[in-house]
Amino acid sequence: MRVVGENIEPGIYNIREALNIAEVKGLDLVEISPTANPPVCKVIDYKKFLYELKKKQKEMKAKTAKIIVKEIRLGPNTDEHDFNFKLNHAIKFLKEGAKVKVDVFFKGRSIIYKEQGELILLKFAQLLVEVGKIEQMPRLEGKRMIMIITPKK
Repeated sequence: MRVVGENIEPGIYNIREALNIAEVKGLDLVEISPTANPPVCKVIDYKKFLYELKKKQKEMKAKTAKIIVKEIRLGPNTDEHDFNFKLNHAIKFLKEGAKVKVDVFFKGRSIIYKEQGELILLKFAQLLVEVGKIEQMPRLEGKRMIMIITPKK
């Protein structure tokens, strides 16, 4: 097996010699690449190796993008001014990189205006076409009709 490490002459040793080298240094013998020919082992402090591995994984997790979903609620009879006000908020959210969940909430008997709710959602999506695209088309879930819009790259 090939043995590497700090203050160690890299070379090919048998298992007993490699373990002896690690014991003399007061460190551990860790198999780094078992599929290589010959297998590669490193003489290191194993606890320090695990600590650095966890630290790298934590950094990788921190770098991943977190998806934020902002919610905008409309009614089936939302007025033009309120509609534009909420549209401006949606544009701001999409430019910040957040997804926007737009829903029309039907109160009481207003559920009979399902078509009107769908028209409002489609109009909303059409006005957001420059900054976002529809991820999920409008669909009815109970008393709400929901549509999800994602930002364009």
